[in-house]
Amino acid sequence: LADRLVPYTLAGTGITYLLTRNMTKTLAVLMVDFSCALKLAMPVSVLSAIREASTHSITVKGGKYMEAMADATTIVFDKTGTLTKAKPVVSDVVSFSEELSSDELLRIAACMEEHFPHSMARAVVNAAKEKHLVHEEMHSKVEYIVAHGISTTIEGKKAVIGSWHFVMEDEKCVIPEGMEDRFEPLPLECSHLYLAIEGKLAAVICVEDPLREEAADAVRELKEAGITKVVMMTGDSERTAAAIAKRVGVDEYYSEVLPEDKAEYVQKAKAEGHTVVMIGDGINDSPALSAADVGIAINSGAAIAREIADITIKADSLEELVQLKSIANAMQRRVASNYRFVLSFNSALIILGALGILQPATSAMLHNLSTIGISLKSMTNLLPEKTQSQLQQENTKA
Repeated sequence: LADRLVPYTLAGTGITYLLTRNMTKTLAVLMVDFSCALKLAMPVSVLSAIREASTHSITVKGGKYMEAMADATTIVFDKTGTLTKAKPVVSDVVSFSEELSSDELLRIAACMEEHFPHSMARAVVNAAKEKHLVHEEMHSKVEYIVAHGISTTIEGKKAVIGSWHFVMEDEKCVIPEGMEDRFEPLPLECSHLYLAIEGKLAAVICVEDPLREEAADAVRELKEAGITKVVMMTGDSERTAAAIAKRVGVDEYYSEVLPEDKAEYVQKAKAEGHTVVMIGDGINDSPALSAADVGIAINSGAAIAREIADITIKADSLEELVQLKSIANAMQRRVASNYRFVLSFNSALIILGALGILQPATSAMLHNLSTIGISLKSMTNLLPEKTQSQLQQENTKA
């Protein structure tokens, strides 16, 4: 933009000379240019916003992502680790086997899950440790299917563990006859891992991953900050997804989704003209993080997700996400304000110089002082400083 304005400034200088034949007036116009202030104040505003974001434990990899965050209209959340605390615990093991006890089924599940890099897998392993269940290696070759589950052979029997879609649909496992009613008491807000042995459902492991206390407030504040659609996508069942979505207050939710489903939704929303933000923490979120206008990773998530993401936030609170949106919005307002000031102030200097009211030296001085002034102003914080009482309240809450 600054470069495009330079020819008009030079043309104005030439026109002034042709009309007035006065070199002093011509020089007064020539001393004023729009490009200096624009090329300094605008980048400084963006860099200042990135710096301020870092004080809130937010790492932004480039100015264009702050701009995209300001323009964002749609936010897509992965559930586990973003809307939830990513500290799941096993609340129950519902047995569908007449031969194996709940503890034995948990031991088998822990043996299968112990090397799988996922928070729910850790929950299963930790639950077995708490019960002092020894789960030494007793399986042969293990096959990990990302976003689906695990398949292996234990004591000559094929065992699979994972989502309903993987176990019951892909692997064609069946519910033992007469045990269908055991699904009714399963808690809605828990995630469910399905364990099947030799093609028959053996257990449903209920994993509770508590919602972040601030999740509902964060969603509401994001909408107030300009987000028009909040979407939740999860690999959990329809029942679990519906219960969580209702509590959080999202506009849309999608259950039993695969990594490619998340990426496809993001690309479709972008094609419809939306600026899309994707928030996730796992390996299976990576395609969607890459496809989004802004990919945001939780710092405690998978390394590949942090590497691909454009912005990284700490896992402490979703309020950081609200702060990021507020900083981005304030940055855009400052950029627009700077633009209006540069154009109006320098235009006034040009007019006054052309009329002979300002001498060239005065025009040059005022032009450079305004450039310095607006650049210094652009370095200041965008969000109001927190009062001591607010900081004390946050510390008390923490």
